[in-house]
Amino acid sequence: MRITDDLQSNLTSVQKLTFSDRKNAAFEFSKVVVRPFAARGETRWQLEQFKGAQVFHKNLSFPDLLSWVETTGAAVFRQALLVTAGTDYHYTIFPDRIKCKQTANALRRAAPQTHDRKKEYLLNEGENVPALVDLGVFTPDFRVVKSKYDKFKQINRFLALIDDRFAQMPKQEITILDFGCGKSYLTFILYHYFVCMKGVKATVLGFDLKADVVDHCNRIAEKYGYDGLHFYVNDVTTDALFDGKVDMIITLHACDTATDFALLHAIRHRVPHIFSVPCCQHEINAQIRPGGDFDLLLAHGLLQERFSALLTDAIRAEALRACGYAVDVLEFVDFAHSPKNLMLRCTLKQAKTPDLSAVTALCEKYGFRQTLVEQLLAAQK
Repeated sequence: MRITDDLQSNLTSVQKLTFSDRKNAAFEFSKVVVRPFAARGETRWQLEQFKGAQVFHKNLSFPDLLSWVETTGAAVFRQALLVTAGTDYHYTIFPDRIKCKQTANALRRAAPQTHDRKKEYLLNEGENVPALVDLGVFTPDFRVVKSKYDKFKQINRFLALIDDRFAQMPKQEITILDFGCGKSYLTFILYHYFVCMKGVKATVLGFDLKADVVDHCNRIAEKYGYDGLHFYVNDVTTDALFDGKVDMIITLHACDTATDFALLHAIRHRVPHIFSVPCCQHEINAQIRPGGDFDLLLAHGLLQERFSALLTDAIRAEALRACGYAVDVLEFVDFAHSPKNLMLRCTLKQAKTPDLSAVTALCEKYGFRQTLVEQLLAAQK
């Protein structure tokens, strides 16, 4: 068949293959876009299948893709477009033959080499990421809205920090818990990264205190066809959450001590990966009193507030390290342009009973308690 022949002869330069103009009304998808992606050291092929406002994804090997093109794509649709690095192949599919028109794309074929190269992101313009459309970062035709370019870069920064840990992930499945998820579309983008970009079977569970937020997020997940993404009303400080094995916990701006309880859950269940962006570190600020060398930083309210926030995250990082995690404290640009822009990125090396003596001495010296430390100490009694 002409389409499969062209696929095979252009295998290393294929960018996408689109089937459209459905001729069989009984077929549930109105359009299918096929793209190659790398997964665990090999090339796989992802089908984006459009059904109304929903998009369903399916990953295939190349032999399975060729079979699908012959038995389904060419049988169901009237039009197909194969885009390669230098040539576009426009197919009109008739019952007894396929007509092809080739168009050379000089811009793609002869892209100039320059020092001002366009920055490469994990998410790029032209990709069907429905959350970015609903967030107002992408236009309906998947172009970056000029006024939202900073947010586009920030979202890619978040994914880059995740990708740095998971780019070569050997696992075929992953389970992620998201504490204090709110209405943040980052949860949806995270699901898109693992399922649509990495070809991993992902189960992502989001927890929030607000029932209306949870209902909203579940409706959006259903709209996108994200059947592995679910949201629940839960209080991280009191409720039982998930009994199965968890690979990763994220907390993006979980307020004040909610971050501590999320970290505590990760420590107790020996979760291998933590990505935490703390927020609203009020606990120490409300208690701290003069007691030593840092008194100069407690003389003014604004300085005390910022010092207390940094001290909170420093104590959390030390507690996690003491529990056997390798901890990176990274600058993470907040989407609301908040000064709360630090991320604790943690990887479990060897779980152990923590020695918190240095931290507890600091707490006693300056007269404050810190929730994560208190909970870890209580568990040792």
